[in-house]
Amino acid sequence: MTAVAPSSSTFPHQLSGNEENLRQYISAQIQQLSPERSSRISMTRTSVRQQDSQATLKPVRRVNTEVAVSSNPNAVSTNEDQIENDDDQAVKPGPLLRSNTDVGPRRRVLHDKPEWHPEDVWELRHGYEEQYNSTDYLGQLSSVSTFRSQGLRKRDMADDESQAFFMYYTEKRHETGGKPRHEDPSRNSAEWRMRDRLKTVSAALTICLNIGVDPPDVVKTNPTAKLECWLDPTAGIGTNNKMMEQIGKKLQEQYESLSIRVRYKQYLDPSVDETKKFCASLRRNAKDERILFHYNGHGVPLPTPSGEIWVFNRNYTQYIPVSLYDLQQWLGAPSLYVFDCSNAGNIIANFDRFVEKHEEESAEARKNDPNIQLPTYGDNLQLAACGKTESLPTSPDLPADLFTCCLTTPIAISLHFFWLENPLPSALTAKDLKKVPGRLTERRSPLGELHWIFTAITDTIAWNLLPRATFKKLFRQDLMVAALFRNFLLSERIMRANGCHPMSVPPLPETHNHPLWQAWDLTVEMALAQLPAMIAAEEGGPPYEYRHSDFFTEQLTAFEVYLSQGAPNQEPPSQLPIVLQVLLSQVHRLRALILLSRFLDMGAWAVNLALTIGIFPYVLKLLQSAAFELKPVMIFIWARILAVDGACQADLIKDNGYQYFLNILSPSAQLPVNNASEHRAMSAFVISMFCRGFSQGQTVCLSPELIETCITHLRDPDNPLLRQWSCLCISMLWADYPEAKWVGIRCQAHQKLCEMAVDPVPEVRAAALHALTNFLGIPDLTSQVAHYEESVASTIMIMTNDANSMVRRELLIFFSHFVKRYLHKFLVAAFEQLVAEKEHLTEAEANNNFNPQHGSLSRRASRHYSDDGDHPQKVSRGSVQGTMWMHLLILSIDPHPEVAQDARIIMDYVHEALLASPLGPRAQPLMNDIVRLTRRAATTKPQPASRQPSAAPNARRTPTSGSPAPPALPQNESYLSMGMRRTASMAAALKHFTFGGSSEHNTLPPSSTTPHQRLPGQPIRSRVPAEWSRPPDVNDPASKPSAYVKAQTPKPKGFQKTDPSTAPSIPLKSRFFEWSIEYFGEPQMRPNEPDEPGSDDYNRKLWRRSRNEKVLSSTQPLKSVAGASKWDMPYGYFNNGTQPTKMCFHQFEDHLAVADDRDSIWYFVLFTPGLHEKLRRGINVSVHSIWDWSKSTRLNRFSNGNPPGSRINEARFINEDDQALLLTGSSDGIIKIFRNYESEKSIELVSAFRALTDLVPSTKNAGLVLDWQQGQGKLLVAGDVKVIRVWNAATEICTSDIPARSSSPLTSLTTDAVAGHIVIAGYGDGAVRVFDQRLKPALAMVKVWRKHNQWITNVHMQRGGLRELVSGCRDGEVKLWDLRWKEEIKTIRAVEQGGVMRGLSVHEHAPIFAAGSSNHTLNVHNMTGTPLSTLEPTSPTSYSGAHLLPGHRNKPIASAAFHPHRMLVAAGAVESSWVNLWACRDVVEQEGSV
Repeated sequence: MTAVAPSSSTFPHQLSGNEENLRQYISAQIQQLSPERSSRISMTRTSVRQQDSQATLKPVRRVNTEVAVSSNPNAVSTNEDQIENDDDQAVKPGPLLRSNTDVGPRRRVLHDKPEWHPEDVWELRHGYEEQYNSTDYLGQLSSVSTFRSQGLRKRDMADDESQAFFMYYTEKRHETGGKPRHEDPSRNSAEWRMRDRLKTVSAALTICLNIGVDPPDVVKTNPTAKLECWLDPTAGIGTNNKMMEQIGKKLQEQYESLSIRVRYKQYLDPSVDETKKFCASLRRNAKDERILFHYNGHGVPLPTPSGEIWVFNRNYTQYIPVSLYDLQQWLGAPSLYVFDCSNAGNIIANFDRFVEKHEEESAEARKNDPNIQLPTYGDNLQLAACGKTESLPTSPDLPADLFTCCLTTPIAISLHFFWLENPLPSALTAKDLKKVPGRLTERRSPLGELHWIFTAITDTIAWNLLPRATFKKLFRQDLMVAALFRNFLLSERIMRANGCHPMSVPPLPETHNHPLWQAWDLTVEMALAQLPAMIAAEEGGPPYEYRHSDFFTEQLTAFEVYLSQGAPNQEPPSQLPIVLQVLLSQVHRLRALILLSRFLDMGAWAVNLALTIGIFPYVLKLLQSAAFELKPVMIFIWARILAVDGACQADLIKDNGYQYFLNILSPSAQLPVNNASEHRAMSAFVISMFCRGFSQGQTVCLSPELIETCITHLRDPDNPLLRQWSCLCISMLWADYPEAKWVGIRCQAHQKLCEMAVDPVPEVRAAALHALTNFLGIPDLTSQVAHYEESVASTIMIMTNDANSMVRRELLIFFSHFVKRYLHKFLVAAFEQLVAEKEHLTEAEANNNFNPQHGSLSRRASRHYSDDGDHPQKVSRGSVQGTMWMHLLILSIDPHPEVAQDARIIMDYVHEALLASPLGPRAQPLMNDIVRLTRRAATTKPQPASRQPSAAPNARRTPTSGSPAPPALPQNESYLSMGMRRTASMAAALKHFTFGGSSEHNTLPPSSTTPHQRLPGQPIRSRVPAEWSRPPDVNDPASKPSAYVKAQTPKPKGFQKTDPSTAPSIPLKSRFFEWSIEYFGEPQMRPNEPDEPGSDDYNRKLWRRSRNEKVLSSTQPLKSVAGASKWDMPYGYFNNGTQPTKMCFHQFEDHLAVADDRDSIWYFVLFTPGLHEKLRRGINVSVHSIWDWSKSTRLNRFSNGNPPGSRINEARFINEDDQALLLTGSSDGIIKIFRNYESEKSIELVSAFRALTDLVPSTKNAGLVLDWQQGQGKLLVAGDVKVIRVWNAATEICTSDIPARSSSPLTSLTTDAVAGHIVIAGYGDGAVRVFDQRLKPALAMVKVWRKHNQWITNVHMQRGGLRELVSGCRDGEVKLWDLRWKEEIKTIRAVEQGGVMRGLSVHEHAPIFAAGSSNHTLNVHNMTGTPLSTLEPTSPTSYSGAHLLPGHRNKPIASAAFHPHRMLVAAGAVESSWVNLWACRDVVEQEGSV
């Protein structure tokens, strides 16, 4: 590669002496603290991106070196020969000298090597030293350190990706599997609406005073209380009748201040006949509404012990009792009774007794005549002034009708009561109290403000003390009832202070001592303190500006304090009714709405509380407000309300309330917030809920402008939530509304939605599929409509390869609608596939080469679709239906069980319809023949002498002759399977449809090839032994199946298996919309639980962080010791039960994952509590007492769910810094991710997808190889394919396919874990290639080394240390490389001559690697090539005396793995189930001497 001089921009600016020392110190500290964390930092700042775009591999200054890799990516040649020629011009560097420690790029002058100049420096490989010392990198590390210390949320860091690395597969879609927690969260709202709303329509004001005549049983004091309705009956001018009229008129005015819409009628000193007449008339006119009956009995005898009240005869010469029985019969129900008289408790005590008597009589009458119409008597409310034996207050300072004054004039009586009770002297008189300026309806006036505050206080007291049902009935059902019961709380306070105990039905708890009454007293006191000045101003004195009360401001502050505490235990806030009242004021409205939105953000329980308190009418009315500043908060509040109760559609259509959100959704609308797109997403959600299942809402919203607006928002790259809800808004508009679909067609909305198939956010892709599903179904299925629908179907079929299971399920729902709509065409496709299946089986049986799954089904299908005479052209060939049917067959064996189950339901439905169709008589024999041929083949298949490589996706390992046949694995059965097993249908041929041949019945010998086809794995450079390019384990025998115990297969969270006896039904029902609704019902303004300081999850997170730092700080200094010490200290052993093939250590948890040669995963705790203490205490005692692995715990064992013939090739822990997940890769191209892998009860399948869809059939297979980049969130997958596939974990889609540039299988994969751009791959022909992901895929290969001659066993780049790049091949050679040079730095013979290297494991930080040989040895070397130890796995089966002798010395090493940080290595051998662990001896002794 042509050398170029590095540009000045490549290197950091020159630093002063102090700055240079500081930089070196920080760099060393970075490596010492956590070098592997440095490798995970996302290099995404702008300067880094610009620099990366200019340099493929960064040039680094070296002493006495003038050659560097070209910094121009475009100058890189894509021709391998040209690359090799360019590399010949490079000068091979001398061997890099190594420092005593690898904690950082420290500089040291070497005196023990005189041939090197003193100015030579220690540096990291590949030029990474300069990158680590760059100011950009140090700045990023500082940002990450701040991020870790502060525990910021991922959402808060979204604008600066370089400040943190993220966890993956932890989103809500992974936690819930795309399923809503409730069937429909928007339909499970509390009963806040008044379904049985009543109103008081009529009122009878019955006043029995008989002025001038005292009743015989009433003894009045002298002086005594006189005022009735604030009038003195004895001080009036004129006759008593006129005074009665004034009192009656005054009482009516007082009631009208409570409710003006009630029809009031005064009945002054009525007779018994008049009472009966007007009561009956009121009920007749009110019908089923409520009647108010107010009774003032101050001029008649006391109620009798039986509850009778008194009126007069016609001539006013007698008092006539009226029985409660008669009164109830006249008034009926519902009624509201107010009894203002002494001994009123007698009425309350006897009222229900007569109601029961009426109900008994009604029941008896209904027995005689079931159709009789009878009045009801049960729904009654009652208010009484005092108890059964109590008399009304007679103080001359109080009105005689004190109870009525409390109920009808609460402000006046409150001022009067405070004036009487106030011990301080005052210049105010009782007459002055009536001069408070203002009106009750003017909230900014003094009198109106008092009434406003009083209403808020009494509502709050009732809200805090009453049961919710009682509060709703008394304070939200009827305006008159609410006002009277609100004022009744005041009467209880004032009447109790004067020796009376008011009573009510229903009974209320004591409220007279509530703390809020003190706030009311303060408010009254402040008003009275200003009253003299206000009176003087009214009388012509100096003007006075009223100082308004701070009550609402203080209560909002208290509410804000409540919100800041996070609502512990979801305790309702006491200030919520006050917030409701504050909404009536423009002064406090914005602040109240903001606080209310914060409260609603706490969840559905908060929304239900707000709706119960009565917030809905207020926020509905505010939709008519044009206030610009209210728009963001109103959108937020309405989104939260509709997420909990979606039945508000009829309310939004009133007064065109929905238009409020349509206007905001428009891209031209202005909002006073920075995140306007997020508020538009909420508006789209509101419109979606408005149109959902509401035809009137769809009609009023239908317009090309709305669809065009949503299409415009689909192009918003910054807000996926807006894109998601724009799709769902179109979906809800289209649902069962053909006119809207035609409008969408004219706007080309269906085409724009198809473009969302590659959106980087899975939720957006699923939302687009949801909308396209609702696009189907225009009633008039013309050719034009069919064309539109088929074009949509053909476009989105690429989503069958989507890595997100939620998206694939939505795709299947679309397929189910499409299949239902075009069922007749799918019947033809299914029938033709059955014919093709039978022909293939028959042909294979005739050729004595039967393999029901051999070859790719696509190739078999294309052969059966040929146009020759033997195979006539099929009708479904090239049709959308035929292609979709093939995709359904593939999805029926999807690795995610929910996806596979849904696909099988569709297939079974089609098969059932096929059997019931005219093709049924021909289809049934085909199914029977397929079953017969498959069963026959299963009993006559040949048994090869040796197994194919277990990693091969198309070569099943079969036991040798004489060993029992493995038991058949149970297959999933469905409704159709009762007549025909699915494994006998075409689905049996699909298990490897996308990745080649059979995994179950491969009858081809290993060397058999067709004359016209060279095996893809065979190297081009021939004349080398064939075994050189084969896996080292190609001839390993299979484990005995009789000793294998099948383990459980984890399922996704909430997975429900369908009943196989239930007939399949389509279309499938989507729950994605309900799942999406939950977003707006979850807290968005506060941190998540794991990020909330003080929470349990947060404390666990802090503990894990501290634990991780401790592991790093304790293990990093040990690297230098490990590189020059023996590794022969036994650390334990355990029985895995089966032969281990892959092992993986967790970085920080004491977990070891062991994959066997079948498909099970085992987990063990490696470090029991107190183990290190035992080690230190027992360092000089018997080793057997230290490593007693009989106390080791197996945490879990589960099956990976692999199909026969495949196994686990790779296992990785991801998100190891927090709660780790387990990622497994299988030889059939499947990736699975598990949560709670250590728990047998809690383990869940998080994700499963087919990472490789085109594995090449070969007898020399590598299966699947992968590498995980935590910092970049990328999964690189390769193997028996022609590409290196890059999957993005955040988007769950394939971002690129890098050509492998070789016909040999790719056997090993590693990447640069710092920036994540460089990929190094090893091949079956011995080549090692370097790729740069920043280049175009076709130009990505930048270097190739051909120094190995045989199968590359492993190639690995360290994540820490000096970042060594190590490769090892089958013949036992290990080479060290530098990315900048053509030649290897060093070649090490790791396995003795003639031996085979079975595996190569490299420590991530220490300069150590271990090579497993075919001679049952694990050879440990350092990077200089010095042998450190030769280890042999042992087994207790050869236990003799006190010594553990090696067992199975002739068996190769099957697997080996280093712990990422600890100086520990594990290994297992072929045909052995035991795993041995060794530690570095000097490290153990060093720890023990501390």
